[in-house]
Amino acid sequence: MSEGIISEEIGGEPTGTGATAPGLPAPPELSEEAARSRASVLRSRAESYMALSRHDAAIADLTEAIALDPDSARAWRLRGESHRLVERFEAALSDFDEALRLEPDSAYALGSRGQVYAALGRLEEALTDFDHALTLTPESFWVLEGKADALADLGRMADALDVHARMIALNQDQAYPWLARAELYQRFQLYAEAIDDYTRALRADPGYARALSRRGEAYRMIDRYDEALADLNRAIELDPDNDRALGSRGAVLSELGDDEAALRDLDRAIELDPEYVWAFRVRGEIFQDLERHEEAVEDFTRALRLEFGDS
Repeated sequence: MSEGIISEEIGGEPTGTGATAPGLPAPPELSEEAARSRASVLRSRAESYMALSRHDAAIADLTEAIALDPDSARAWRLRGESHRLVERFEAALSDFDEALRLEPDSAYALGSRGQVYAALGRLEEALTDFDHALTLTPESFWVLEGKADALADLGRMADALDVHARMIALNQDQAYPWLARAELYQRFQLYAEAIDDYTRALRADPGYARALSRRGEAYRMIDRYDEALADLNRAIELDPDNDRALGSRGAVLSELGDDEAALRDLDRAIELDPEYVWAFRVRGEIFQDLERHEEAVEDFTRALRLEFGDS
């Protein structure tokens, strides 16, 4: 159990339990010991809700737990993480601030608050939190990755690559560190370097659909269409609902002159992700080449609406 065995019988006289969370019924009058016990169970249930991606349910449990036991840094941290995962970033910041007031050296809260700052574009503050977290847990892979991403967003490519080198040194026999650096190279259009790292990832895990999909896309970007198609075919064989692989294969098939097959892939990619802007743009270009201009206009309009909020 994450918080110890809970006693079955709680004694003592009932006392007040603090403020009632907005939107929740008033908690029953509990003794202080019973309030702490109930808060403990609520925190534990919230963690299971989080594992099931039922974040609103987790937030409700944690809100009651905080009302019962407001000095639990764990409850504030968990609620902050749930808010982060549903992109309620200001609420997440408030929760992480309180968690860190109660527990200033929580590497988890620091790393998670850094992720929130990064999502809000507050990159220097994100780096401050990531660096503090890394003084406490120097080998924390997810914090290192957050730092590398923030550095890349700041255009500090060399510094980001240094962090990726640390990540690879810690996990060089695993596929993901090589893929993470490959995606950084690809972001900066360094396709040969990206392909080398995707290949390293695939040596570690030959069935890694994401690495195959991304390497296929890198091959496409340098006009190596046969190799791109081989990788994307394999990625889709392993993961038939991989919308990105389907979109990329659609673009490759169009380059190879098979527009009907390309449209089938792009239709399926958009079915899987109705907000896949790039797929709308590529499908629109194929419709345009086929002189199906009404359909092209519709796809370009949807791409503009999704990317720029055009009415």
